[in-house]
Amino acid sequence: MADRGILIVLSGPSGVGKGTVRKAIFEDESNDFAYSISMTTRAKREGEVEGKDYFFRSKEEFEALIESGGLLEYAEYVGNYYGTPLQYVEDTLASGRDVFLEIEVQGALQVREKMPEGIYIFLSPPDLMELKSRIIGRGTDDMAVIEKRMEMAIAEIEMMSLYDYAVKNDKVEKAVSKIKGIIKSEHLKVSRVLEHYKTMIEEM
Repeated sequence: MADRGILIVLSGPSGVGKGTVRKAIFEDESNDFAYSISMTTRAKREGEVEGKDYFFRSKEEFEALIESGGLLEYAEYVGNYYGTPLQYVEDTLASGRDVFLEIEVQGALQVREKMPEGIYIFLSPPDLMELKSRIIGRGTDDMAVIEKRMEMAIAEIEMMSLYDYAVKNDKVEKAVSKIKGIIKSEHLKVSRVLEHYKTMIEEM
């Protein structure tokens, strides 16, 4: 039987660069973990691909999944739902592969309640002015939405204490290197490998 995989949760405020960092991590073909694609009701942005960046669903379809218990977590953020399909995560962890989630802060805290054994990494901006500049630079939101996102970002940064690690995203390559280091060290924790060796001894 394969050892259970580790759940890796990357989270942080909107505009901090979670998607950019996640894509850079997955460009390294030596990674042996699966990316769990989130589901959302927001409109598809230019260049985004269904089933690769997100599963894009209607509000009605999403709410039906909430009712049936088919989501590990979900959150409503600036008028749209975001969530993580449950079955894929459970099946992949049980097979022995790590699962990487890139999700909003509200969702990450829900997952932590259900799976506290995971690794919870908070991606933080260099400073708030840089964060606002990144959100404006997207060109996808009007100023009213940008101000809402900034208010939410400040509230989310105050929740950083609920995570295991904080990584500043000043340069993408530096953030990626730190996150990879965290994952490697977590695999070496005695608490994660002890059960495997106990089983080996019992089987002798």
